[in-house]
Amino acid sequence: MKRQIALVTGGAGFIGANLCERLLADGAHVVCLDNFQTGRRENISWFERSSAFEFVEHDVIDSLPHRLRGGRTPFTHIYHLACAASPPHYQADPEHTMLTNVVGTCSLLRLAEETGARLLLTSTSEIYGDPEMHPQPEDYRGSVSCTGPRACYDEGKRAAEALAFDFLRARRAHVRVARLFNTYGPKMRCDDGRVVSNLICQALAGEDITIYGDGSQTRSFCFVDDTVEGLTRLMGSEAAPGMPVNLGNPNELTVRQLAETILSMTGSRSQIVHRPLPKDDPRRRNPDISRAIELLDWRPSVDLEPGLEATIAWFGNEQNRTAAQMFIDAQAIATLAENPGGGLYSGRAG
Repeated sequence: MKRQIALVTGGAGFIGANLCERLLADGAHVVCLDNFQTGRRENISWFERSSAFEFVEHDVIDSLPHRLRGGRTPFTHIYHLACAASPPHYQADPEHTMLTNVVGTCSLLRLAEETGARLLLTSTSEIYGDPEMHPQPEDYRGSVSCTGPRACYDEGKRAAEALAFDFLRARRAHVRVARLFNTYGPKMRCDDGRVVSNLICQALAGEDITIYGDGSQTRSFCFVDDTVEGLTRLMGSEAAPGMPVNLGNPNELTVRQLAETILSMTGSRSQIVHRPLPKDDPRRRNPDISRAIELLDWRPSVDLEPGLEATIAWFGNEQNRTAAQMFIDAQAIATLAENPGGGLYSGRAG
């Protein structure tokens, strides 16, 4: 088989860096593109020793560099992961989030058209909004607010999917679309505002564990190795064009259960405190993965506790423990500035 030459946008981010690692292990030549909005140089630093890895610092909303266009790099595969993916980050610059999803996706689709590369778009379970159907199959159209604070991401991803399938129908590009549910694991940022990283960082720092609402809202957590396996299988599938595919763990649990599990596993004496539920926060989130099982022979293989052990170990090393404490301190300062005498704010629980 022809050697895979893969472009990974957002490749210095959490899932992107894990994907780059997997592709390099599989013998691919990897070109990683990232603007470091949420990605981190540390996530890819050791890859740069490899002759099979190249890094390009660039923002996908800007015109692609000439070195990537016009067939100069004969890409066989494009993994489009670029976009801030947690509410605190994508809400910090909603215009950029929307442009990343629309302008960036259009630019990468045109590159796929020029090079003949197959493109995989990472979409999201957020397009289901606050769902009224459980679990969520791919043909469920969702319950999304197009004017709320999450719309820049939710509607941006819906528009990105529309573009991708338009290119596919017009035979302009070979496209696959993955809808990712909550993913966790090594290379996460402590300050990304996702529930797993929030709770682990707070527990390791001995700070209060923040739960939004009463903690009865549910999520389904997929370990990053399983997500990456699903992405590579979907990219290689000949059975999945023309349809999105959910990739997530169907084992649903409440945020309260997750917090109690992390407290037990870390041995932390942190106390659980409650804060108001953010606007448009989904009450339930659980994937129907029947399509992934049928088309990709894929299902998650890593149970929650082993996955959490690996993630806790990642945040528990000295470098990331320092980052965790800096994150806790920064959030405490921000809270005091906004609400003197108030408690710790650490992002949202979704």
